[in-house]
Amino acid sequence: MEASNYRTKLIFFLGALGGLLYGYDTGVISGALLFIKNDIPLTHITEGLVVSSMLVGAIFGSGASGPLSDKLGRRKLVFIISIVFIIGALILSFAQSMIVLVIGRFIIGLAVGGSTAIVPVYLSEMAPTDTRGSLSSLNQLMITIGILASYLVNYAFADMEAWRWMVGLAVVPSVILMIGVYFMPESPRWLLEHKSEKAARKVMAITRKQGEIDKEIDEMKEIIHISESTWTVLKSIWLRPVLVIGCIFALLQQIIGINAIIYYAPTIFSQAGLGDATAILGTVGIGSVNVIVTIFAIMIMDKIDRKKLLITGNIGMVSSLLIMATLVWTIGLDSTVGAWIIVACLTMFIVFFAFTWGPILWIVLPELFPMRARGAATGIATLSLSIGSLLVAQFFPMLTSVMGIEQVFLIFAVIGIFAMIFVIKYLPETRGRSLEEIEVDLRNRTSSVALSKID
Repeated sequence: MEASNYRTKLIFFLGALGGLLYGYDTGVISGALLFIKNDIPLTHITEGLVVSSMLVGAIFGSGASGPLSDKLGRRKLVFIISIVFIIGALILSFAQSMIVLVIGRFIIGLAVGGSTAIVPVYLSEMAPTDTRGSLSSLNQLMITIGILASYLVNYAFADMEAWRWMVGLAVVPSVILMIGVYFMPESPRWLLEHKSEKAARKVMAITRKQGEIDKEIDEMKEIIHISESTWTVLKSIWLRPVLVIGCIFALLQQIIGINAIIYYAPTIFSQAGLGDATAILGTVGIGSVNVIVTIFAIMIMDKIDRKKLLITGNIGMVSSLLIMATLVWTIGLDSTVGAWIIVACLTMFIVFFAFTWGPILWIVLPELFPMRARGAATGIATLSLSIGSLLVAQFFPMLTSVMGIEQVFLIFAVIGIFAMIFVIKYLPETRGRSLEEIEVDLRNRTSSVALSKID
């Protein structure tokens, strides 16, 4: 294990690199929008269309990537995704019209959707049970690093208004990912089902001790011996409620308010009275907090139950939004104090999101779904995530044009309360159990519920 420690770190870094691209392409548009409008005229509606076109692409990308990853393997799909990222970034950097901007964002969305579906599955299947939470959280850490990198790039090019460089620099990590695929092994669970036990054991030896390998191989064989196709599992009665829970969980993570901050933070700060460069600098601060808190989250993720963390996050996020609305109503936005109140409250929101709902979604989704259809089921769940992200991106600028910012964030506070109720009532606890143990438990639990309804 010590001899392969460097290789292990490299595998998980490269495996999570798709998350960095997702974060970069999600965050970079927030600063670029301030300057795109100087070259390409945009209305409130077309501005939302440019942002949301990536998310339309993500719906298709996440829906297609799951079945493809189950068929082709996780590794090959990551390679394809890296090429799509490069194509999308190049189209955006040379765009001369709103239509080309939308096409470029849509193509990047295909890659974003694919990465949101495949990265958490790959990390979850590569990680040992006792560190699965922390290692799976690397996806969220990479997303936050990508967002921060986009904010830093935006700030660096803000004075020059060089938005083409902002969107075009996504090519760099895309190329690194494309080359890095060569050093990434295939998922052992996919290898056991599609290649051989020997191939699976060889990969597992990189991250696990021999005793752990034998136990997990035996558990995986028991699942594989169940003669079901991916489609049979997806439409089975026992999986249906689990799939619904996963889809609602993913949807809530997006409509809880985080993407309104990520996509439109510079616009929000600018409307609150800060200059364009200062507004972008404010997002750099928020992005830095996001990364730091996510690192802390990785350290505690395997020590505290997932549900306890999620509920704590809900309480903190809702409180920050309520405080912001109250203070803005009292003081107003026409002062420097009002502007910095928004910065402080949104930073508080980011803190609670970053160590709870941010990383935990990417841990729990692949944990919920069975090995036979993990890629496809995670793809379906992330499809609903993309739909939620699309709704926020499309409607947030429209809502803020007819309502006060504080009223819009009050809506997110109400959604946060509903999200907390959902977690308490429906989301199963998955910490400390192997993926196969979780699958067997969910099969038995949902099957018994279905039988009791028939009786």
